[in-house]
Amino acid sequence: MVAAGYDVVLIVPHDRDDVIDGVRIRAVPKPGSRLARMTQTVWHVYRAAIAENAQLYHFHDPELVPIGLLLRMQGKRVIFDVHEDYITSIKQKRYLPYFVRRPLAGLWDGGEAFATRPFETVLAEKYYAVRFPTGTAVLNYPLKEHFPQPPADCQRKFGLLYTGSVSPARGALLHSQIVTLVDEVEVYVVGRCNGDLGPRMRQVAGDSKGRLHIEGEGLHVPYERILDYYGQGQWLAGLAIFPPTPHYMRKELTKFFEYMGAGIPILCSDFPVWRSLMEDTGAGLCVDPRKPDAIATAIRYLLEHPEKAREMADNGRRAFESQYNWDSQAKKLTGLYKALIP
Repeated sequence: MVAAGYDVVLIVPHDRDDVIDGVRIRAVPKPGSRLARMTQTVWHVYRAAIAENAQLYHFHDPELVPIGLLLRMQGKRVIFDVHEDYITSIKQKRYLPYFVRRPLAGLWDGGEAFATRPFETVLAEKYYAVRFPTGTAVLNYPLKEHFPQPPADCQRKFGLLYTGSVSPARGALLHSQIVTLVDEVEVYVVGRCNGDLGPRMRQVAGDSKGRLHIEGEGLHVPYERILDYYGQGQWLAGLAIFPPTPHYMRKELTKFFEYMGAGIPILCSDFPVWRSLMEDTGAGLCVDPRKPDAIATAIRYLLEHPEKAREMADNGRRAFESQYNWDSQAKKLTGLYKALIP
């Protein structure tokens, strides 16, 4: 939006007020806990938002819905950015006691439509339109400038790459198992990995844990570092072998389009939406995440058929350049802003 000529202010927990890449950061105190984030931080954000007196407010955290309603009551234009399937994601929040998750998800399910009706909506996933039929889909596709053309003579090696947040629901334990299934490969997991998950992953890898590499145990991994991994250009495949969960079975993962942009073949679970994407683009293979033999067979196929791996990589890169990049989505977002700001 800065590139489109707007004066953009980001109200966010931060150490100080700042300007980063043309975006003015208006800092609010960092919360000391999740409870503080949902109470004290919400109040700080509201006060900062009112002080800005902006023409348009755009938020995505559900705990900010009350702020959005207060701003609407004061005549402000407000966008609710739906970037999560909150009903299914609440049921998978490990930090919530199990007996709380379902009632809380039901509460959100019952109040979501009523509470968000006063807002314009932007949808980060196509299937969110089921709940928000009038929303504008602005999908989270990567920036072209982050993914230069991979070298034409790139030789596929034995590395399998996963990027993004690391959790069992995102396939952490399945990816760790791969080194026990195929002796030739090494698995690289790059992203925040909290708690005891790293040791659990190495336990799954067993005697082959030396070929499992985890970067991000207890740490945030900057996106620039992830781009460094993509830029190595020698990966056998990008991984997204997730166990079946309602939260992920209908999502098109951002990492799919990053793998495409980086010219990396994709190896993912055979969920219908994911399988359809792989069939449409020819960018990768789908496997049943519950069948280790099927995973091993797919990896060996890529190892033994480098020309097919190259074809998948090229197919994905073409799909990224023609469709799955941010340019088309930026036009939709700027179009919405122009419609809302006189």
